[in-house]
Amino acid sequence: MCIGILWFVMWNSYVVINPNESAVCQFFGKYVGSVKTEGFRWFVNPLYEKTKVIFRIRNFESAKLKVNDVNANPIDIAAVVVWRVFDAAEALFEVDDYENYVQIQSEAALRAMATKYPYDIIEEKDLGGVALSSHQEVVATELRESVQARLSRAGIEVLEARISHLAYAPEVAQAMLRRQQASAVVAARREIVDGAVGMVELALDQLSVK
Repeated sequence: MCIGILWFVMWNSYVVINPNESAVCQFFGKYVGSVKTEGFRWFVNPLYEKTKVIFRIRNFESAKLKVNDVNANPIDIAAVVVWRVFDAAEALFEVDDYENYVQIQSEAALRAMATKYPYDIIEEKDLGGVALSSHQEVVATELRESVQARLSRAGIEVLEARISHLAYAPEVAQAMLRRQQASAVVAARREIVDGAVGMVELALDQLSVK
């Protein structure tokens, strides 16, 4: 009997912490602290329940989501989120499954952001604004901040988030391509007209000087 108790105490009184790892300790359901120091730790209460949490950097790539951009054009969009746990206790106790939470909240943030901007600058009202296809750094920064705001409560740090796939939905892709080509032709003609007007104005100015 005594040998059994001694064996139980010895077997449950240590914990081994690997690099980028932490052990969250509970005593009959109460959080009592986390062991973060790497290596072999002895004299841990044998009655503590110890749960390991990994701090290593991870990647999450979302599924290709079909959403409507701000102009109601259907697009397919996906993103990659680089993240890690920075608070082991919050990751375990604030949400039911922190890995699943990262997935759901990242995709929710991506959907919300995609509906704020046009896929491309085609319409007059979009001129001078941000587009998903042409302002990648601006979009990536906003996406990272949005995902971080959602995940902070779960002890998650977002290191990077950016779009990994962006395209018009197949059912409108050909029509939007023709529209882009038409817009490019109109823009080119506008530049030609503006250039011609500028040359006329310059000639008139020179004549007025003479």
